Amino acid sequence: MPPNHTTDTYAAYIRGVFRLTLTMVSVPTGGLAKSRCNLLARHLFQATRKQGKMLTCRPLAWGLQRGFWRGVSTTSRVCAVISKDVLDCSVPQYTNRVDTPLPDVPFVTDLNSEQQRLKEKEKGSWTKLTKEEKIALYRMAYELTYAEMGKASSEWKTVMGGVFFFLGLTGLVIWWQRVYVFGDVPHTLSDEWVEQQTQRMIDMRMNPVHGPASQWDYDKKQWK
Repeated sequence: MPPNHTTDTYAAYIRGVFRLTLTMVSVPTGGLAKSRCNLLARHLFQATRKQGKMLTCRPLAWGLQRGFWRGVSTTSRVCAVISKDVLDCSVPQYTNRVDTPLPDVPFVTDLNSEQQRLKEKEKGSWTKLTKEEKIALYRMAYELTYAEMGKASSEWKTVMGGVFFFLGLTGLVIWWQRVYVFGDVPHTLSDEWVEQQTQRMIDMRMNPVHGPASQWDYDKKQWK
């Protein structure tokens, strides 16, 4: 039985794409990663060429070699830029929480010369420290006091102001639509028309199971 070149060609192509994708994801960026990706792209072209003559194998291999690597290198640069501003949660962080009176790290970690001098003075007798120096030492260790953390915020004023502003704006839009957009009320919504329409539905015995006819007593000529 002759071999199925088409099936083998596609299988080799899929294997090559899979290997190339895994390499793009796993290897670090740099010259070594780019050389490995280029080598896999050439192997992909050779594998598809051995199994069958595909006219698209060379453009596909070239596109994988150029386009995929460009995408991976661009992504790596973007991730490198973002990683500078991302918080590293693997190290202790300072937090202002009422249930955590002693954070893992102090609030100020990079001390200037004045703060370093004050920290050295702290190691001695605290009777030599002034009130201002004690407050400065406290602010180096903690950003807020318990009273400051429990202090009520005035943010509700901003929230309520925004709510009333948009309610007023919505009311103005509705008023403008009622005056300049909407027309007169259709005559089919008048009381006389609704009464005549209901009487016609009763006369036609419309929906005698769950509709108007089921709620009308035809002997007494009144609603049940």
